[in-house]
Amino acid sequence: MEALMRNTFLFLAKNRAANKAAQAYGMRLGASRFVAGDNIESAIQKVRDFNRRGIVATLDHLGEFVFSEEEARMAADECVAALDAIGAAGVQSHLSLKMTQLGLDISQDLCLDNMHRILDTAKKHGNFVRIDMEDYAHNEISIDIFKRLRAEYGETVGLVIQAYLYKSAQDIEDLNVFHPNLRLVKGAYKEPESVAFPKKEDVDANYIRIIERHLTLGNYAAVASHDEKVIEHVKRFTAEHQIPRQQFEFQMLYGIRSDLQDQLAAEGYTVRVYIPYGTDWYGYFMRRLAERPANVGFVLKSMLKG
Repeated sequence: MEALMRNTFLFLAKNRAANKAAQAYGMRLGASRFVAGDNIESAIQKVRDFNRRGIVATLDHLGEFVFSEEEARMAADECVAALDAIGAAGVQSHLSLKMTQLGLDISQDLCLDNMHRILDTAKKHGNFVRIDMEDYAHNEISIDIFKRLRAEYGETVGLVIQAYLYKSAQDIEDLNVFHPNLRLVKGAYKEPESVAFPKKEDVDANYIRIIERHLTLGNYAAVASHDEKVIEHVKRFTAEHQIPRQQFEFQMLYGIRSDLQDQLAAEGYTVRVYIPYGTDWYGYFMRRLAERPANVGFVLKSMLKG
């Protein structure tokens, strides 16, 4: 039953008609649990709140289904505005983005032009931009573009690697030449068995393997997980191998496990919360429900209250 619900939510995440219908309900659908508001001002306020608790952030202006050059450039404008707002507010936050939002499916040159504008702004502010990894169809091109941008912008740009893909262990080895800052995740897209581990236990085992390998290579790891077993393993592994806490951080999603976030921060670990915002929240929201169908209960309560 849980697998059926997960597949349903993943299907809905890519459904444009459902996306449009959801906009009529706005945050009443329960998205406010996982989305920090529809504008940069509300997102910056959330970052301030987290900073006061000793927690840093990464902002993500949500957006999917970009089909025109104008939409892609508008999305890039939002990213530039977010970096400027972070700098003006003096808050501790990076920026995360998806390259399909910046026109990757329209033109690689368009996407690169937008990425250059964003990274130029990040470099001006001394900030950092993370390229989120999307589905398998965009995996290799995302890695190729990252390599190109990493050569140009150095430590200003980072990437995400997903443990559920067979190829990820080799990607860790191939990327090591750049000594990259990688966010390591399990993966949230539905992929065929030809490219991804079908069993959860295999994904979990590969996740631990790539975390350990990336850390032992001396590279910075953003361990993105709410799984306490994973977190405890990383704490033990880094202590046993004398890996300094400055070489890794724990990342979690806005709206999930705030108690664990505070606990880790109190223990002296760097904790970064991924804070999405914007009006195009639907696809992101559906993927959060797919990851943990129990979240549907929170949604139903929100709708009933509305």
